[in-house]
Amino acid sequence: QVQLVESGGGLVQAGGSLRLSCAASGRTFSSYVMGWFRQAPGKEREFVSVINRSGGSTYYADSVKGRFTIYRDNARNTVYLQMISLKPEDTAVYYCAASRIWGSRSTTEYDYWGQGTQVTVSS
Repeated sequence: QVQLVESGGGLVQAGGSLRLSCAASGRTFSSYVMGWFRQAPGKEREFVSVINRSGGSTYYADSVKGRFTIYRDNARNTVYLQMISLKPEDTAVYYCAASRIWGSRSTTEYDYWGQGTQVTVSS
């Protein structure tokens, strides 16, 4: 069982930056692939980024590539999402999730989810 708690969301102007954090409970954090997803009002939850167990491999959605960076600290049981050059279309609730499957971009392949943190980007 893994419990995930996101933090770091907020209101920011376009062009600004935020860093999201996701703290995991338990001693098995390093055995999970960690992903970030987001869900805007009226839209389906979409993949943002994923990082492998060691932190050595990452993937990004095309919409955030070059602007967002995912990284993890296994000693602190935490995964981060650094977001720069934010756009109004990045506005959404951001969720972190844990999976046993590397590279998955499907919500159905993630076993544990956080409660989400709101990111709002004003124009």
